[in-house]
Amino acid sequence: MVIYGVDLDSEGRCRHYHTACDVVALKCSKCQEYFACYQCHDQLRDHPFEPVSVDDDAPVLCGSCLHTLTFTEYKKGFCPYCHHAFNPKCQLHETIYFSKE
Repeated sequence: MVIYGVDLDSEGRCRHYHTACDVVALKCSKCQEYFACYQCHDQLRDHPFEPVSVDDDAPVLCGSCLHTLTFTEYKKGFCPYCHHAFNPKCQLHETIYFSKE
């Protein structure tokens, strides 16, 4: 799996979000690629980030262990595979990344 972004580190942290817990990559519904954040996506692609359905099989990618996650797994706040914690403030941007339709 590949994580796209601007100034990424080895766990998918980008120029825009780079705390210890910012290791989640999100899938764009339009291009089906994983990005460190919507800002990185919009800088690197010729279309705006489009939220993916919460029913998608793998809308999230853990940057720490590179396992794909369901929305339900992601909402637990940590990776069920490597147990790396996710940034709880990401919930503030949930409507940017996920569609409940």
